[in-house]
Amino acid sequence: MRERKKQKTRWAIQEHAVRLFAQQGYDATTVEQIAEAAEISPSTFFRYFKTKEDVVIQDRYDDLMIEAIRTAPPEFTPLEVVRHSFLSAFSTISQEEVDQVLARSKLSFTVPALRMRALDNMQASIAVLAAPLAERLGRPPDDFRARAFVGACVGAIINAMIDWVHRDGQMDVLAAMDEALSVISDGP
Repeated sequence: MRERKKQKTRWAIQEHAVRLFAQQGYDATTVEQIAEAAEISPSTFFRYFKTKEDVVIQDRYDDLMIEAIRTAPPEFTPLEVVRHSFLSAFSTISQEEVDQVLARSKLSFTVPALRMRALDNMQASIAVLAAPLAERLGRPPDDFRARAFVGACVGAIINAMIDWVHRDGQMDVLAAMDEALSVISDGP
């Protein structure tokens, strides 16, 4: 229960931050303003997010995808496991959360400081997601081939996300992700 309350606070802070960034611009919005809007202290903000960039970049999807990788049917190929993990994680979120992902993605693609932080986060996510895939394959968690494969899949997903953002969310993002991943198996 305590953990759920912490997560609820975390996402409320993020929601207020994204709203303020959209209204005032990323650079013009301060941590103090975010804290005030979320009715917390600035020190509480920093208990949840180490930096202002993290309030945009952090999400819960790695945990959802790790669980989906671990619970995917044993007969799935590596691509089927990754496809299952991405699609099942994103199909469970509400429309409100999808809108929040769109707003955060727009910020990540347009604010230079966030673009760099998003790249760092992607590299960390690739390693985190590759570990359970490597385990499924009987390899060590830091297996290079598993990381390279997950990195290729993430690259495909990023292209789907870029199209989704450029179309202002006016497309089926799950279908775009699925199509992007099909390029890994089928080629262009």
